[in-house]
Amino acid sequence: MTRARRRIRTTPAELRDLSWIRGALQTAVALEHSTMPLYCAAMYSLEVQNYPSYNIIRSVLMEEMVHMAIVGNMVAALGGSPNIKGLAPAYPATGLPGGVAPDLRVPLAKLSPRSLENFMRLEAPAFMLTEEQRKAPYPTVGSFYDAIREAITDNADLVRAAVEKGGPANQVGGNLGYLTFEPEEGTDPVEKFLHGLDIITEQGEGEGEDTIEASAAFQKEGSHYARFAELRYGRRYLAPEGVREVSRENEAEFFRGEEIAWPVIINTLAVPSDGYEAILELDPDGPDVRKELEGFDNAYTEMMAALDRSWNGPAETWWPSLGAAVTQMDQMRVRSCFNIMRLRVPDSVVARLAEIYPEEFTLLSRHTDLSEPVYYGPRFINTQAAPAAPARSASAG
Repeated sequence: MTRARRRIRTTPAELRDLSWIRGALQTAVALEHSTMPLYCAAMYSLEVQNYPSYNIIRSVLMEEMVHMAIVGNMVAALGGSPNIKGLAPAYPATGLPGGVAPDLRVPLAKLSPRSLENFMRLEAPAFMLTEEQRKAPYPTVGSFYDAIREAITDNADLVRAAVEKGGPANQVGGNLGYLTFEPEEGTDPVEKFLHGLDIITEQGEGEGEDTIEASAAFQKEGSHYARFAELRYGRRYLAPEGVREVSRENEAEFFRGEEIAWPVIINTLAVPSDGYEAILELDPDGPDVRKELEGFDNAYTEMMAALDRSWNGPAETWWPSLGAAVTQMDQMRVRSCFNIMRLRVPDSVVARLAEIYPEEFTLLSRHTDLSEPVYYGPRFINTQAAPAAPARSASAG
């Protein structure tokens, strides 16, 4: 079934004022967060929570958390209050918040070559896209941040004044090395904002045209795109001698380093848009499975609420609130890996998936091996937030 794509409308550059910047940065909070359930679902599906595959995905996840903190601190610095507890990303998603990568259709699913291709598309620099993909207003995460960068530069004096005035929300993570944006004598907040955007885009996509490495300022580490490509090709990143310019045509030549063994994966069923509801009605063990799924969702919801308190609660409590969020993150991993992913979807129900989900069956079957035993996976439902609108209708504004 072909899905119609809605036209993404963006605010003309000359109308992107300070209010637009705040709104776009809040969208960036949602954008950074929306990647985390996708990567977590893949990471949790590893039978052994160790070794290169797990550590590579975890390294990307950790940086996505830092990126979310950076843009949250930017919102706070400009007088806004980052909304985290209200975020409710919906999967399968078509595109990402802000209208980013509108061609991407991605579910919560196990680690697989296909999921890695989705992750590479999500993290791709523009020069690695097709001509058709580049026609979108925001074809990449980096292009969305470029629009914010331009607006900050164009409204530099207003940004400086807003940072000097401050607002009700906290700056979070300074003692962890996260970038914060409090007024500081001798420091231009505009330059600091632009540096924060550099961190996000370089770690995600690389330094710029023709490379998927970050710059020397970031020790030329492999970008998120490169790290996922390592898993896709099963080899470490190793640029050919004397060659640094990577392209769609020669990309495979850059992944000929040490072999990365493919891990043992739990064959979870990609999560349909109803969060398995139709399946649970048919599963004789549905009530017990639902209890485990809801236990994970409650931990996820509590994590989001704790993160929100870090920015929007009393200043003296941001640190324990962040600690509470980390505690719930661990609960999510345990509940997923040791409870949910041990619960098998009945074969009789798997045989009826095409009937149960006629519009989603192709997507589900691409991300699940239906010839092998199938297990449930985490749903990432924020129970205290309203369900998000489909990502394809979202816009940066």
